[in-house]
Amino acid sequence: MTGTPPTSSPTVAAVVPDSEHRGLVAALPPTLRDFALLARFDRPIGWWLLFWPCTWGLFLAGGAARWDLALWMLLGSIVMRGAGCVVNDIVDADLDRQVARTASRPVASGRVSKKAAWCWLLMLCAVGLVVLVQLRWQAQLVALASVGPVAAYPFMKRITWWPQAWLGMVFSWGLPVGWIAVSGDHLGAMALLYAGGICWVIAYDTIYALQDREDDALVGIRSSARAMGAHVRGGVTAFYSVALALWAGAFWLVRPDPFALLALVPMAAHLGWQVLTLKQDDGADPLAKFRSNRTAGFLMAAACLVVGAA
Repeated sequence: MTGTPPTSSPTVAAVVPDSEHRGLVAALPPTLRDFALLARFDRPIGWWLLFWPCTWGLFLAGGAARWDLALWMLLGSIVMRGAGCVVNDIVDADLDRQVARTASRPVASGRVSKKAAWCWLLMLCAVGLVVLVQLRWQAQLVALASVGPVAAYPFMKRITWWPQAWLGMVFSWGLPVGWIAVSGDHLGAMALLYAGGICWVIAYDTIYALQDREDDALVGIRSSARAMGAHVRGGVTAFYSVALALWAGAFWLVRPDPFALLALVPMAAHLGWQVLTLKQDDGADPLAKFRSNRTAGFLMAAACLVVGAA
């Protein structure tokens, strides 16, 4: 699209292309809107994907009744995902300016200074600290251990073709936090569940990265979508399949009953639909398939709830 945006809605131009709440974000005053965009409050898919693994660990470990803890972890997912995005945008400002989809981000475009972004980051972390103190001390230590991997993630795309693997570790970190918050047992099952979460994230973020393959190649940004080349569908299928196998192993360790594995059928069907219907060269479809993992996360949470409560 070229030309000047309509004068009747001057704020819409600042809303990034994949915003889900254009009307709500555009209605905010310009300064507040930019900080909301910086924390990706306009794109709730990110904090849903961060939150669902928290519930997997919580529910499969036997914490089905701890809905209070689940709500605290939801708040933590929202603010800490926002904090991670702020760090990412501060580090990647120069790269973001060179990619069409990210050039309008608040820091990259200059609408928010890096100093103001750092202040916003501290405010988000303060809310995260409130959530942290709701956990027992063992879970607090696990949560705090995520700080290093989160801070390192923005640099991964510069040094590895598989930054999605690092993202998988970060975005699945809430799983052991949720598990340890209610139980210190079945740690082998927790490890399998976590490893499966990493594979799940690699697969869905590879789908997401399909949107930027051309721009990433020009700028020199590395991604699993570029590394897989013409084999993205096969690669995503492989990672989803490994994730399901690892999750099945986790379920078996918690409840050694063949019927427990049936809880994974809805999740398997959904992931299979993603792969079979993926249109790699259609910019809108990879984004839609990526966002559908909000449903996938819910299906997996339901499976963990059923098996963990049995």
